[in-house]
Amino acid sequence: MKVYLDNCCLQRPLDDKSQLRVQIESEAVLAVLSLHEQRQIELISSEVLEFEVEQNPDRLRRTYVLEVLAQAAMVVRVDEAIHMRAREFEFHGIRGMDALHLACAEAAGATYFCLCDDRLLRKVRMFSSVRVKVVSLLELVEELMK
Repeated sequence: MKVYLDNCCLQRPLDDKSQLRVQIESEAVLAVLSLHEQRQIELISSEVLEFEVEQNPDRLRRTYVLEVLAQAAMVVRVDEAIHMRAREFEFHGIRGMDALHLACAEAAGATYFCLCDDRLLRKVRMFSSVRVKVVSLLELVEELMK
Protein backbone atom coordinates (compact mmCIF):
# COMPACT_ATOMS: atom_id res chain seq x y z
CA MET A 1 0.00 0.00 0.00
CA LYS A 2 1.42 3.36 -1.06
CA VAL A 3 0.72 6.57 0.86
CA TYR A 4 1.46 10.14 -0.26
CA LEU A 5 1.31 12.61 2.64
CA ASP A 6 1.19 16.29 1.72
CA ASN A 7 3.55 18.79 3.33
CA CYS A 8 1.06 19.90 5.98
CA CYS A 9 0.58 16.30 7.10
CA LEU A 10 4.30 15.72 7.30
CA GLN A 11 4.77 18.82 9.44
CA ARG A 12 1.77 18.18 11.70
CA PRO A 13 3.84 16.61 14.54
CA LEU A 14 5.68 19.93 14.88
CA ASP A 15 2.53 22.09 15.05
CA ASP A 16 1.18 23.71 18.22
CA LYS A 17 -0.89 21.02 19.92
CA SER A 18 -3.18 23.33 21.89
CA GLN A 19 -6.10 22.21 19.67
CA LEU A 20 -7.41 18.67 20.06
CA ARG A 21 -7.58 18.13 16.30
CA VAL A 22 -3.89 18.96 15.90
CA GLN A 23 -2.98 16.61 18.76
CA ILE A 24 -4.90 13.74 17.20
CA GLU A 25 -3.58 14.40 13.70
CA SER A 26 -0.02 14.58 15.05
CA GLU A 27 -0.41 11.13 16.55
CA ALA A 28 -1.96 9.90 13.30
CA VAL A 29 1.07 11.03 11.29
CA LEU A 30 3.44 9.37 13.74
CA ALA A 31 1.41 6.16 13.48
CA VAL A 32 1.59 6.27 9.66
CA LEU A 33 5.35 6.86 9.79
CA SER A 34 5.69 3.95 12.21
CA LEU A 35 3.83 1.69 9.77
CA HIS A 36 6.24 2.79 7.07
CA GLU A 37 9.24 1.96 9.30
CA GLN A 38 7.70 -1.47 9.90
CA ARG A 39 7.35 -1.87 6.11
CA GLN A 40 3.59 -2.26 6.33
CA ILE A 41 3.05 0.68 3.98
CA GLU A 42 5.21 2.57 1.48
CA LEU A 43 5.67 6.31 1.92
CA ILE A 44 5.82 8.20 -1.38
CA SER A 45 7.75 11.42 -1.88
CA SER A 46 8.08 13.72 -4.87
CA GLU A 47 10.21 16.51 -6.25
CA VAL A 48 7.24 18.76 -5.50
CA LEU A 49 7.28 17.82 -1.81
CA GLU A 50 11.03 18.26 -1.60
CA PHE A 51 10.83 21.67 -3.30
CA GLU A 52 8.02 22.83 -1.02
CA VAL A 53 9.85 21.69 2.11
CA GLU A 54 13.07 23.42 0.99
CA GLN A 55 11.12 26.72 0.89
CA ASN A 56 10.31 26.52 4.60
CA PRO A 57 12.39 29.11 6.47
CA ASP A 58 12.11 27.15 9.73
CA ARG A 59 15.27 25.02 9.82
CA LEU A 60 13.88 22.53 12.36
CA ARG A 61 10.75 21.85 10.31
CA ARG A 62 12.70 21.68 7.07
CA THR A 63 15.24 19.23 8.52
CA TYR A 64 12.59 17.04 10.14
CA VAL A 65 10.49 16.67 6.99
CA LEU A 66 13.50 16.13 4.73
CA GLU A 67 14.66 13.33 7.04
CA VAL A 68 11.21 11.73 6.79
CA LEU A 69 11.18 12.08 3.01
CA ALA A 70 14.67 10.55 2.78
CA GLN A 71 13.10 7.30 4.01
CA ALA A 72 10.43 7.25 1.30
CA ALA A 73 10.07 4.11 -0.78
CA MET A 74 10.03 6.18 -3.97
CA VAL A 75 10.42 9.76 -5.19
CA VAL A 76 8.23 10.88 -8.06
CA ARG A 77 10.07 12.94 -10.65
CA VAL A 78 7.89 15.56 -12.31
CA ASP A 79 7.53 15.05 -16.04
CA GLU A 80 5.29 16.46 -18.77
CA ALA A 81 2.51 13.95 -18.06
CA ILE A 82 2.39 15.09 -14.43
CA HIS A 83 2.34 18.74 -15.52
CA MET A 84 -0.53 18.00 -17.90
CA ARG A 85 -2.52 16.18 -15.23
CA ALA A 86 -1.90 19.03 -12.77
CA ARG A 87 -3.25 21.48 -15.36
CA GLU A 88 -6.43 19.36 -15.56
CA PHE A 89 -6.81 19.67 -11.80
CA GLU A 90 -6.17 23.41 -11.97
CA PHE A 91 -8.95 23.72 -14.55
CA HIS A 92 -11.25 22.26 -11.90
CA GLY A 93 -10.12 24.68 -9.19
CA ILE A 94 -7.31 22.74 -7.53
CA ARG A 95 -4.45 25.20 -7.48
CA GLY A 96 -0.70 25.14 -8.02
CA MET A 97 1.22 22.93 -5.63
CA ASP A 98 -1.90 21.05 -4.57
CA ALA A 99 -2.56 20.09 -8.19
CA LEU A 100 1.05 18.94 -8.59
CA HIS A 101 0.93 16.90 -5.37
CA LEU A 102 -2.25 15.18 -6.51
CA ALA A 103 -0.80 14.47 -9.96
CA CYS A 104 2.36 13.05 -8.37
CA ALA A 105 0.32 10.81 -6.07
CA GLU A 106 -1.55 9.47 -9.08
CA ALA A 107 1.64 8.98 -11.09
CA ALA A 108 3.15 6.98 -8.23
CA GLY A 109 0.13 4.70 -8.12
CA ALA A 110 -0.51 5.77 -4.53
CA THR A 111 -3.36 4.06 -2.75
CA TYR A 112 -3.96 7.16 -0.63
CA PHE A 113 -3.28 10.88 -0.98
CA CYS A 114 -3.56 12.34 2.50
CA LEU A 115 -4.01 15.99 3.44
CA CYS A 116 -5.10 18.21 6.34
CA ASP A 117 -6.90 20.93 4.37
CA ASP A 118 -10.66 20.35 4.70
CA ARG A 119 -11.58 22.75 1.87
CA LEU A 120 -9.14 21.12 -0.53
CA LEU A 121 -10.32 17.68 0.53
CA ARG A 122 -13.92 18.57 -0.36
CA LYS A 123 -12.85 20.14 -3.66
CA VAL A 124 -10.76 17.14 -4.74
CA ARG A 125 -13.53 14.73 -3.86
CA MET A 126 -15.85 16.58 -6.22
CA PHE A 127 -13.49 15.82 -9.12
CA SER A 128 -14.70 12.38 -10.17
CA SER A 129 -11.74 11.23 -12.25
CA VAL A 130 -9.13 11.31 -9.47
CA ARG A 131 -7.23 8.01 -9.58
CA VAL A 132 -6.15 7.94 -5.94
CA LYS A 133 -8.24 7.80 -2.78
CA VAL A 134 -8.07 11.25 -1.15
CA VAL A 135 -8.35 11.15 2.64
CA SER A 136 -7.80 13.17 5.78
CA LEU A 137 -5.26 11.97 8.34
CA LEU A 138 -7.96 10.49 10.54
CA GLU A 139 -9.58 8.72 7.59
CA LEU A 140 -6.20 7.33 6.61
CA VAL A 141 -5.59 5.84 10.04
CA GLU A 142 -9.08 4.37 10.01
CA GLU A 143 -8.44 2.81 6.58
CA LEU A 144 -5.07 1.42 7.70
CA MET A 145 -6.67 -0.21 10.76
CA LYS A 146 -9.04 -2.30 8.61
